[in-house]
Amino acid sequence: MQLGRVIGRVWASAKNPGLETRRLLVVQPIRPDLTPTGKPLICTDCTGAGAGEIIYWVRGREASFPFLPDEVASDATIVGIVDEIHLGKKQEPAC
Repeated sequence: MQLGRVIGRVWASAKNPGLETRRLLVVQPIRPDLTPTGKPLICTDCTGAGAGEIIYWVRGREASFPFLPDEVASDATIVGIVDEIHLGKKQEPAC
């Protein structure tokens, strides 16, 4: 899974029948420190993510799994919305 930020939406008047009723969102991949990395891509959405939200997405064969038993022609799918990201030093347990 990879982190990303939703930066837009895509409307298509002609698309694969398996993509009918599916939302297509533009996602900017990001690092854990929220800086952009790589080029934006189009992801199908199974979570209801909105503009500006931080999400995590999968690529490849796993991208169609959230829609089973439907067959969806997707190479990238948003599978979760991130609530919080905690970065910093790992704290040692107190003895």
